[in-house]
Amino acid sequence: MQIFDKGKIYNFMGMRWIMFIISAILFFGSIGLLFTKGLSYGIDFAGGTLIQVKYHDKDAPIDLIRERFSTNEILKNASITEFGSASEITIRYTTTSDSLGNNPGAFVSEILKGTGEFEIRRVDVVGPKIGSELREKGIMAVAVSLVLILIYIGVRFEWRFALAAILSEIHDVVIVLGAISLLSIDVNLDTLAAILTVLGYSLNDTIIIFDRIRERVKESKFIKLFEVINESVSLTLSRTLMTSVTTLLAVFTLFFYGGDMIHGFSVIMIIGILIGTMSSVFIAAPMLSWFRFSVENYRASIVTKELRKKEKEKLRAMYEKGTV
Repeated sequence: MQIFDKGKIYNFMGMRWIMFIISAILFFGSIGLLFTKGLSYGIDFAGGTLIQVKYHDKDAPIDLIRERFSTNEILKNASITEFGSASEITIRYTTTSDSLGNNPGAFVSEILKGTGEFEIRRVDVVGPKIGSELREKGIMAVAVSLVLILIYIGVRFEWRFALAAILSEIHDVVIVLGAISLLSIDVNLDTLAAILTVLGYSLNDTIIIFDRIRERVKESKFIKLFEVINESVSLTLSRTLMTSVTTLLAVFTLFFYGGDMIHGFSVIMIIGILIGTMSSVFIAAPMLSWFRFSVENYRASIVTKELRKKEKEKLRAMYEKGTV
């Protein structure tokens, strides 16, 4: 589906400094947030217990529940919040079942006795050691993904494209982590899945643009890099817009109707798609100039490779005929 005029070339690189400034503010602002506010680790990574309680006859009496918990020495620092509706709450605390017996749900039910008709809908318990291991493996998963991306693009294109892509991916991850810190989204396995999904989405968008840049370097009438980038991005603009819009429509559906369970996941995906689309055009592509990528040199290298290929084919033909 072609939305934009295929023959028209838009001057994206004319806006690159404005977008660089915006990206720099977001990037360094995110780093500042990560150092000052930090990340809020969920049960999966920090360890602890999460209990979900549903009241049937009325809204959850949060003030009364907090008062009950405040009198318990072990659970006085528990976090009690609404979950999706006023009648449903989650209770989070760092104490594991070892301190409260083998059934933390029954222990909490005893504390809540007399507060109304309720049921325990979910009990998640993660030990601190397991949480630490999951956190380390999560960090390793992101790091390995970035290394594999670097190798893949280095093999498929060349080292300048690989470095530009990996720096763009790091840019996206840092800004997404900054948004997670700013919005106080719990970092858990769902969050990690969202970050890895954003990495894959942004990489796919970047590769599409890089592929078109490489194609136009060979065939374009332009000899300046930014002119070739403008042409390449303009040719992929309809595809980029349609992919982003259709993906955002699906994610917005999850955001509005998916419930609190995947609310954090959908928020991260929305931010990641917007940042990933922007970075593919205004961060990854212009970075090629930072690494001294030259259209003329690239074309010359292609001609040299073609001449070597023809020479090899000529020598092979002469060898097969017995003239060598």
